[in-house]
Amino acid sequence: MPSRTLPNYLTKEVAAHNTSKSCWVTLGSKVYDVTGFVDAHPGGGELILEYGGKDVGAIMQDEISHIHPESAYEILDENLIGLVATGPVLKTAVDSDRPQDILPLPPNQAGAQELRTSGAAEHVPTERAIETTTMAAEANLYRETDAAADFRQHKFLNLDKPLLMQVWNGGFSKDFYLKEVHRARQYKNGGSAPLFGNKLEFLSKTAWWVIPLVWLPCIAFVSSLAYEGFQSTYQFVAYWLTGFGLWSLVEYGLHRGLFHIDKYLPDNRVGITLHFLLHGIHHYLPMDKYRLVMPPALFVVLAAPFWKLAHTVFYWDWYVATAVFCGGIFGYVCYDCTHYFLHHKKYDFPLCDSSPADNGLRIPTAYHRQLRSYHLKHHYDDSGNGFGVTSKFWDIVFGTELVMPVSTRIKTS
Repeated sequence: MPSRTLPNYLTKEVAAHNTSKSCWVTLGSKVYDVTGFVDAHPGGGELILEYGGKDVGAIMQDEISHIHPESAYEILDENLIGLVATGPVLKTAVDSDRPQDILPLPPNQAGAQELRTSGAAEHVPTERAIETTTMAAEANLYRETDAAADFRQHKFLNLDKPLLMQVWNGGFSKDFYLKEVHRARQYKNGGSAPLFGNKLEFLSKTAWWVIPLVWLPCIAFVSSLAYEGFQSTYQFVAYWLTGFGLWSLVEYGLHRGLFHIDKYLPDNRVGITLHFLLHGIHHYLPMDKYRLVMPPALFVVLAAPFWKLAHTVFYWDWYVATAVFCGGIFGYVCYDCTHYFLHHKKYDFPLCDSSPADNGLRIPTAYHRQLRSYHLKHHYDDSGNGFGVTSKFWDIVFGTELVMPVSTRIKTS
């Protein structure tokens, strides 16, 4: 998908967003939408609103008020929505023989050098700020889409009408479909847009807790059957954990090789509709909490070949193959639950490093935040990379790792 630069805003546009309904702040030339964080701010939302529409660089480094930790800057990075030309940047552009190298932001290489020479480069992104969907930041995943306006503008799907037949009858080309389906939307109040529009609707929705409720008892029972064929508990555990470990590779392979076969997707209504049902709807409505985990019936269909594969690879012993398979299915349960919470469980530790309220939970919460930021970047920034959900290990191995933004924090003594 072609990339687009982040939008450039006028200073007066940014200044107008200074209420609890729409609160933007700037850090140099970067514009952040922190509306969703106003109520969660440890120091109270009033402090954020006081700086609504203004630059927060000085106050975030103010020793008397409170020097903000690294995590605060990471939260800002996750809510970047655009760029604004500050006074020094504008002056440099006006004085330049080639203002087009500087504006619109971000500047090209020559423009960035001019800004550095004039001392106006602080907090001005010198790399190309790309946006492969209409969302420049994770925060926009939570914004409700105006269904009528969205349909008028993009001529794709009307969220208020059953989606399946719109995809089937839309006559969309593959390129247009892929461009639009990765342009994420948010249905009313975070609900589920109609897919079938009839009594079959419930088949497309699955609450996250259904996954462990249905599959954990099955895993326990079949694992007990497999265990009967082992003379050693250690041997059983070793094979079971082998299956659990192999799941991460299966997870990566399915996500990249089946769910994201964009390049090889047939350019016809059958291929496009199947893609939409299998994974496209998740990218189109990524915050739909009832279409995040896999319906058990669909999982049975996808799991059947892996049952056969396990018993083909470990052909010499049914019990060994079954133990490996059970470990893999447990890995799937962990994956699906993790996937749900990456979308719907926000980090909620205090931002003050010295707060006693952490209670030792900072490390696992921080890891969750890293995974969450990594996966949501796959949605709002680059759907062609970042296929690992529970780990980015295989992304690193196969060269599809997402490049995460570097914190803008100013290091001080």
